[in-house]
Amino acid sequence: MGLYLIKRLLSLMPVLLGITLLVFGFLHFIPGGPAVVLLGERATPNQVAALTRQLGLDQPLWVQYVKFLGNLVQLNLGTSIMSGIPIADELRVRCPATFELAIAAMLVALTIGIPAGVLAAVYKNRWVDQLTMTGSLLGVSLPVYWLGLMLIYLFAVNLQWLPASGRISVDAGLTFQPLTGFYVLDAMLQLNGGALVDVLAHLVLPAITLGTIPLAIVARITRSAMLDALSQDYIRTARAKGVPTWRVVGQHALKNALLPVSTITGLQFGTLLGGAILTETIFAWSGLGSWIYQGILERDYPVVQGGVVFVAIAFVLINLLVDLSYAVIDPRVQYS
Repeated sequence: MGLYLIKRLLSLMPVLLGITLLVFGFLHFIPGGPAVVLLGERATPNQVAALTRQLGLDQPLWVQYVKFLGNLVQLNLGTSIMSGIPIADELRVRCPATFELAIAAMLVALTIGIPAGVLAAVYKNRWVDQLTMTGSLLGVSLPVYWLGLMLIYLFAVNLQWLPASGRISVDAGLTFQPLTGFYVLDAMLQLNGGALVDVLAHLVLPAITLGTIPLAIVARITRSAMLDALSQDYIRTARAKGVPTWRVVGQHALKNALLPVSTITGLQFGTLLGGAILTETIFAWSGLGSWIYQGILERDYPVVQGGVVFVAIAFVLINLLVDLSYAVIDPRVQYS
């Protein structure tokens, strides 16, 4: 296991290097720059050139890239050009918000998707199966921004059941002091029931919006894996022995169908971390997605580079953990 882990970590280095190269190149080839954004449209060419030189952006791209890599090796992600706040400090504030939203979205996807996929496989070609597959197709097809706006219009504007944006209400925030940045965890640690209810209410709509696509994918993968498991000889043997249906499905088939489900769960969770830009923007969620999006608009190179590199590292590490979980789910899987 140890040797396998070392090999996997070493194999991730070229991937991360390629990501840094792509992000750096795309950013610097986009028209405009931070000097123009800072000075405004009425700035003279001399003023723009002077600020560009002051920021060190007049140097050759390869020199800037080498400096960026050198700082990255030293775990120095730089400082935001626009706000002057170190990228590491911004990550400490915004990372918990995005992780909390992604975890909530995956809980929605797994809680609904796995049972739906199991039922669709057990009742193959019946109305339950058709309803599940139709719902999963809609879940994949609906644009996130449209779904988010519709949920806000229905539950926040018309029914007024849930808040439309933010992570916590102003009045609840007066008695709430974040500790870890995970508001749900912080409210539980402080035994603040009012803040906990308020935070969960703010989390419902963005979690449903963000979790719709992974929910549909998990349901389809679960159905496919369950159909394969239910067709195996050991399932027929268990049924011939008179084993109850719920044990055949839940204990025998589902356990062996979890490998592809765990794979897609890890991939989708990593995707949620970097793909929450629209959801965070619609719901004014102060996470990594909205922060990186704002950095792109402002041509804030350190923000975009630091944010994307951090998300990329989190993505590959999550997939590494998923690979290692195979041995826990299925004892037949061994790493040497």
